[in-house]
Amino acid sequence: MSEALWLQLRSEAQQAIKDEPLLASYVYACILNHDSLASSLSFILATKLADDVMPVVTVRELFDKAFSAAPEIIEHASCDLKAVFDRDAAISSYLPIILFLKGFHAIQVHRLAHFLWKHNRRDLALFMQSRNSEVFAVDIHPACVMGRGIMFDHATGIVVGETAVIDDNVSIMQQVTLGGTGNEQGDRHPKIRSGVLISTGAKVLGNIVIGECAKIGAGSVVLNDVQPYTTVVGVPARAVGKPCTGTPAETMEQNLPLDEAR
Repeated sequence: MSEALWLQLRSEAQQAIKDEPLLASYVYACILNHDSLASSLSFILATKLADDVMPVVTVRELFDKAFSAAPEIIEHASCDLKAVFDRDAAISSYLPIILFLKGFHAIQVHRLAHFLWKHNRRDLALFMQSRNSEVFAVDIHPACVMGRGIMFDHATGIVVGETAVIDDNVSIMQQVTLGGTGNEQGDRHPKIRSGVLISTGAKVLGNIVIGECAKIGAGSVVLNDVQPYTTVVGVPARAVGKPCTGTPAETMEQNLPLDEAR
């Protein structure tokens, strides 16, 4: 998938510099000067993350080595790109996702941090977590296990704890917390199964399971397991029915059907 997406991105980049010449140098630097999605992505993310302590060339080298050692990271990034394209009503092309959307960027930075964590470079992984939080306002512990086809919409204020698991094909809105319930140790964070939508401002707390294709209503506080194909809302959250149609992560439908809202 990554090769086909890369060709599409290059085509969109060529059109973008015709439509907006003021962005030509930026688009060339980010897309057209590269020969692969991996090269482009490492440049974009390194440029955004670099600071006085960690220069661009060093950060980019970390991404390049991770992409080379674990090529599935780029395949997962391709799935994330497609997820945003398919689900975000404000998006009509792939180019803005890779250039501008910090939710997508934050997920890819986490993928590097997780790679470093798994390879026992934990201080460096935590540094990347810190920069992710500072630059993109998204705080994901590097130990968190994340699948592919993930969308963070708007993304500001998302917090994900150490032992959380996010399976494939999940959508999470801004200001969502996947956290613990205290200072307990061990496995203490939520497990989010495939197809789940977690709506704006929801707090999902504790070592609980949010079942496949469940939907968490905006502002809800979830403290217990949620069964698959179930909608929960409220503080604390309670089951109110089943998602209307389709997969919540893909439909992005946050409203309740009339019979659930009563």
